[in-house]
Amino acid sequence: MPLTFVQHKKISLRKHPEFNEAWLHDRICEDPSILGLGDVRVIDRERVCTGGGRLDLLLFDEDNDRRYEVEVMLGATDPSHIIRTIEYWDIERRRYPGYDHVAVLIAEDVTARFLNVMSLLSGSIPLIAIQLDALHVGENILLNFVQVLDQTDMRVDDTDDDGGGGQTDRAYWDKKAGKPLMAICDQVLAMINEASKQPQEFNYLRGYIGLRSNGVVRNIMTLSPKRTKKFVHIGFHHPEAGSWHDRFEEAGVPSRKGRNGRRFRVSVTPEEFASHQDLIREAIVETVKEFES
Repeated sequence: MPLTFVQHKKISLRKHPEFNEAWLHDRICEDPSILGLGDVRVIDRERVCTGGGRLDLLLFDEDNDRRYEVEVMLGATDPSHIIRTIEYWDIERRRYPGYDHVAVLIAEDVTARFLNVMSLLSGSIPLIAIQLDALHVGENILLNFVQVLDQTDMRVDDTDDDGGGGQTDRAYWDKKAGKPLMAICDQVLAMINEASKQPQEFNYLRGYIGLRSNGVVRNIMTLSPKRTKKFVHIGFHHPEAGSWHDRFEEAGVPSRKGRNGRRFRVSVTPEEFASHQDLIREAIVETVKEFES
């Protein structure tokens, strides 16, 4: 189908009577991928920070154990907003040192002065600047986010803390992940219940799928289907995580181990899950036994 050229007009959200900052926050929370930061999810919004102030958005990239401290500003960047962005980033990285942390500033006008100042801090503060262009196209409004600065040089670490992003239900995950990946999750749960003395059920959160029994949450294992990448992260909590990580790697299954030595995660497509089902089942059984002992 041939494309048709459509005239557009750039508008200012700051001056618009309807499309304010709260409206913009809602759009980002509905689909944080529009920022171009990858497969991220919202951990918190308007997060109260130590010493005062509120962080607009806290995003999490599970694949890379990276958190983004996001400040949104309508209009042009100004010194006070830049300072707040860096301050909130510093508070969060000190509070949760196990993650990579990146400060993100979103503004309708990222000024040359801002870019010059931030270039002086290159290598010291991992920061991404995103310019937002709001475009009026026909009867619609289009939000275009463009990274104009990316200076990230982060360390990789691990921690047990992981915000789930709020409670949800099966319908949410069926829509988000799709039936083939959710079928893997169901098979994993069946394997867990074959080995467990206490029947387990899914605890659906927006960030991942955990476990609970009789209303008590016990995430000895977690599941995180990734539709765009067509695989499922299966997370295990086991004291011999390093040994299990090596076994999966030797079998050709992508695995990542946590630095605390008690967690590891494998990533499998439906085909890989079928091919390595025996090894996965063994790891599940041993994890359940360890938990129940």
